[in-house]
Amino acid sequence: QVQLVESGGGLVQPGGSLRLSCVASGFTFTRYAMKWYRQAPGKERELVATIGTLGTTNYAGSVKGRFTISRDNGKNTVYLQMNNLKPEDTAAYYCNAAGSQTWGQGTQVTVSS
Repeated sequence: QVQLVESGGGLVQPGGSLRLSCVASGFTFTRYAMKWYRQAPGKERELVATIGTLGTTNYAGSVKGRFTISRDNGKNTVYLQMNNLKPEDTAAYYCNAAGSQTWGQGTQVTVSS
């Protein structure tokens, strides 16, 4: 079955960096675009970044220039490098295979001084 395991979240000060990882299993990773979403308390889940099967990337306007999505097909892993973090980036972050209804447990990112 499809499994997604996110990690790498934590508490960081404004301006800091974190690198999130998502290890995927149960499907042919190379055939799917991968996405990172986030959900803050009381808000809808929002799409943060997408990476296609050939490495094409897209970002939400709020994170463009600060976040970088990448993938390692040999490790079935997608990453989200987050730089210059802001308090408004505080949320639970989830990865997802495009078109899948399976979600991992998420990883919490808290940006606070």
